[in-house]
Amino acid sequence: MVIRTLDFDLGELISWLGSSVVVIFFLLIVLSMAVKVVPEYRRLVLFRLGRLVGSRGPGIVFILPFLDRSVTVDLRILTLDVPVQEVITKDNVAIKVNAVVYFRVLEPAKSVVEVENYVVATSQLAQTTLRSVVGSVELDEVLSSREKINQELQKIIDERTDPWGIKVSAVEVKELELPEGMKRAMARQAEAERERRAKIIAAEGELQAAEKLSEAARKMEASPVTLQLRYLQTIREISGERNTTTFFPIPVDLVRPFIDKLTKGEVKA
Repeated sequence: MVIRTLDFDLGELISWLGSSVVVIFFLLIVLSMAVKVVPEYRRLVLFRLGRLVGSRGPGIVFILPFLDRSVTVDLRILTLDVPVQEVITKDNVAIKVNAVVYFRVLEPAKSVVEVENYVVATSQLAQTTLRSVVGSVELDEVLSSREKINQELQKIIDERTDPWGIKVSAVEVKELELPEGMKRAMARQAEAERERRAKIIAAEGELQAAEKLSEAARKMEASPVTLQLRYLQTIREISGERNTTTFFPIPVDLVRPFIDKLTKGEVKA
């Protein structure tokens, strides 16, 4: 009888231990599902029986297993590369342009409830806005006022994504590809512009030189000695160390009698 009692007690003990292990294992699973560790740069958006409860975190967050559903939202700044878009500008020039968008989630609950996928939605919105803004200006403005276009893109995308709880911090146009024919035309235009400026500068130089020469002639007329000094200076500039030719100024008054005599002889003949 004693042996049978011991056997019966041992069987009950084994059965109890087995049940305890199952219960403990089940509790550990439930506890792991109920406790979430949320990093500083993330938030948990909780739904209880389909209803929005709110966002939780950072740190340890407790949820109700089988009743709560959580969605993790990253709060760090995301970089979105806008694919190349073919755009026709206001002056009917076909160009290819792409951009990059920097944005972050400010309100996690709205980013989950208000839009299905906020990254895809922001990407599509950025593409359409890029085509719209670049298509509303001329090519020269796209090339010269890129900062203005960046600010306009950032303003429009930020306003439209604000109901989704998203803040767009910056939009930058990265690359602008022009047709080969347009590149050649712009090169010819730049060359013609440089030639125009060179001609204007040369004409202004001629005008200033003429004004200075006229002023010098008036001064020489008032003082004939300056003309003789100019002759001497010219001779000095022409003469060099290896130059064998020497120039001497001859006053016109010395040869004037001979010129008058020759002229009278021709008249008599």
